[in-house]
Amino acid sequence: MQAINSWPIITELQRSNLSYMKPTIIIEYCPKCGWLLRAAYMAQEFLTTFTEDLKAVTLQPSEINGNFHITIGDKKVFDRKDYGGFPEIKELKQLVRDVAAPGKNLGHTDTRTHHREE
Repeated sequence: MQAINSWPIITELQRSNLSYMKPTIIIEYCPKCGWLLRAAYMAQEFLTTFTEDLKAVTLQPSEINGNFHITIGDKKVFDRKDYGGFPEIKELKQLVRDVAAPGKNLGHTDTRTHHREE
C-alpha cells in the first residue's frame, strides 16, 4: 500500500477563488500623449516583480487628455498630474507593493526614494 500524500489538494474552484482575492492594477494612460509604451513597460515590471501577488494588470486608454494614473481596486496609487511627472520604476514598485503586497521585500528596489514621505 502506498503512503497517502499529505499535501493539501486545491480544487479548481479554490484556485479560482484565490485569484479573486489578488488585486488588479489598472494603468490608465493618455494615448494621444504617446504613453502606451510607458504603460506597457510599467505593466511588465509589475507582473515580473509581483508574479504571485497580482491577478492582472490592465492597460486602459484614457478619454481625458494628459491622464496617467495607476489604481489598485478603488485606491489611486499614482497620478502623474499630482506627482508632477513620472517617477522611476522603483518608486512605482514601492507604491504598488505598499497596497498590493505589504511587507514584500523588493531587494535593492527598497532603497529610499527622493519623493517618498516618511
